[in-house]
Amino acid sequence: MASIRLDASKQHYATSSLVVGYALCSSLLAVINKFAITKFNYPGLLTALQYLTSALGVWVLGKLGCLHHDPFTFETAKKFMPAAFVFYLAIFTNTNILRHANVDTFIVFRSLTPLLVAIADTTFRKQPCPSKFTFLSLLIILGGAIGYVATDSGFTLTAYSWAFAYLVTITTEMVYIKHMVTNLGLNTWGFVYYNNLLSLMVAPLFWIITGEYADVFIAMRSDSGKLFNLVVFMAVSLSCVFGLLISFFGFAARKAISATAFTVTGVVNKFLTVSINVLIWDKHASPFGLVCLLLTIAGGVLYQQSVTGGGNPSPQRDTVAKQLDSKNDANYYADEDEEKSISGKISVV
Repeated sequence: MASIRLDASKQHYATSSLVVGYALCSSLLAVINKFAITKFNYPGLLTALQYLTSALGVWVLGKLGCLHHDPFTFETAKKFMPAAFVFYLAIFTNTNILRHANVDTFIVFRSLTPLLVAIADTTFRKQPCPSKFTFLSLLIILGGAIGYVATDSGFTLTAYSWAFAYLVTITTEMVYIKHMVTNLGLNTWGFVYYNNLLSLMVAPLFWIITGEYADVFIAMRSDSGKLFNLVVFMAVSLSCVFGLLISFFGFAARKAISATAFTVTGVVNKFLTVSINVLIWDKHASPFGLVCLLLTIAGGVLYQQSVTGGGNPSPQRDTVAKQLDSKNDANYYADEDEEKSISGKISVV
């Protein structure tokens, strides 16, 4: 009996540690990425370093026997490449939102994703129209977003252009790309490994297209301690490490607790992100903007309830509800068949 109690106690502490780890990583990640891009103003290079850390971390942990991932093959990589390309676009636009706007703006636009996915599902994939409850939740999300945008004192055309680009990319990823990769038979860490490794291969193309490589070389030649200093190193390192940690804690927490508990944790994480962002600096919305932001989060909670509780929700919409609780939304794909739900990335997503 004593040994049973001891085992139960160990299991409780292990589960609690996983949930706390996931909550900390998820709630801090967007703020850390905002801090990183503020100190290291090279979004292409920053995301590449994050991909490198995650891909290398999975490979090393696999060699140590801590996890298992599918081996790299060119045949699988060729099939996965379109998904990795869209994934890169999602994270790249995500990072540029944080570069030009505050964390609150990013969360508002991320919360709009269910609305666009519902429209795309109904229009292009001939899915059933949303139920009245789902439609109401989407209207609440839209109302909160409109109120936030209308009162955003930090509004700039550049920031909102990146935000709309992010919305289009992440909607494309959720509606179409997931179906391309879930048939490849990869396990969870296989998705993480291929996603980050192939995205790392795509990165140089965007360095050239955006001209960022020239900015980096100029900064390196004329560096006066601004590019390479302790603060910059710590900001970038934290961003990269948290990118890998969210993958581990997100997946492990999903397996350790129920879907409902994981959803509640995800909602709490969003509120923690907003609270932390308000407390640590002045890069946040006005009081009314924060109210609108909380309204979009509340709409997201209602949306999750409408697609996961009762009725016959569209499998795609149910997947979106799960993905929105993941890291920066969007980062890794979810395989509904063998509990292959994976937390997203930066930035995210």
